Amino acid sequence: MMVDIGLVLAGFVVLVKGADWMVDGASRLALRVGITPLVVGLTVVAFGTSAPELAVSVTSSIQGQADLAVGNVVGSNIANILLILGVSALVAPLTVNQQLIRLDVPIMVGASVLLYVLAVDGELGLWDSALLAGSVIAYVVFLIHHSRRERNVAVIAEYEEGLSADAREPGTTGGNLFLLLIGLIGLVAGSQLLVTGAVAIARDLQVSELVIGLTVLAIGTSLPELATSVVAASRGQRDIAVGNVVGSNIFNILSVLGFTGLASLEGIPVSADALRVDIPVMLAVTLACLPIFRSGFVVSRINGALFLASYVLYLTFLVLNARGSPLVDMFQSIVLEGLLPGLLILTVVLFVREIDRERQ
Repeated sequence: MMVDIGLVLAGFVVLVKGADWMVDGASRLALRVGITPLVVGLTVVAFGTSAPELAVSVTSSIQGQADLAVGNVVGSNIANILLILGVSALVAPLTVNQQLIRLDVPIMVGASVLLYVLAVDGELGLWDSALLAGSVIAYVVFLIHHSRRERNVAVIAEYEEGLSADAREPGTTGGNLFLLLIGLIGLVAGSQLLVTGAVAIARDLQVSELVIGLTVLAIGTSLPELATSVVAASRGQRDIAVGNVVGSNIFNILSVLGFTGLASLEGIPVSADALRVDIPVMLAVTLACLPIFRSGFVVSRINGALFLASYVLYLTFLVLNARGSPLVDMFQSIVLEGLLPGLLILTVVLFVREIDRERQ
């Protein structure tokens, strides 16, 4: 067991560093050939935030552990909203840019609904994966076209904030290519270590690979976004956290599952448990974002506490279900049939009240 945990930890470190090096190398190369920081931020950096999830999911799918691939994406999206925004909002209330409400959040909701519709038959087939992958390409093209028409300096600066100081360093072409290559190797090696260790832990604990994907892999691959968002919130950059989460969730669904399905050639099976509980939970928390974000364009500390408490409840359910506890049915009824609908109704009521207040 200790060896397996060591593989997972080593995999996380190599995976995250590999993603950082790949993004920095690719960003520098793009800047050297004349691509603007704005476009680099919308493409290279945006894809880079989902690189760990993509590497893990592709590796899992190729090795026949489809539940890890699906669990990684669904679990990461749930963790991004409930854990990352929850912790970040507790540090400082988060500002929601109106651009997100008008464009990106509806796209995130649409991508989540599309995933559920495509997966409801128990599989993301090759054509389903092609649709997801094509959607993310169309989304990036639309973002670039939309951003080039943007004249607001503050909005343009926000688009470019994802580009780190290291990525802006010119470097040499050879050095940047080497950094890109080392980053790609790190992604492959880290994902291999991570998947191998995660599968072994699942077998040792006698829990499903889906649970490991929803917990260990999901939280681990979301740690870079968590660190970035918390630091940004603590420094007063309170609009970065929400943008990071929304963008990451869109790319996780469209690019990670899309390209993973294409890489596997046989599609990605989606388990009944994921369709019954986890994907609906992801869809519910995603839908809840629209009224919460729209209410005053702020994610308050109260919202953050509710997000974090909801994530604890969700993890509790996963643990009880994995252990076959007799309490799981009661817990599921309370959460899925009582608490979750209640929270959704509350957020809709608050949303309607906010709209009425603005009209008066």
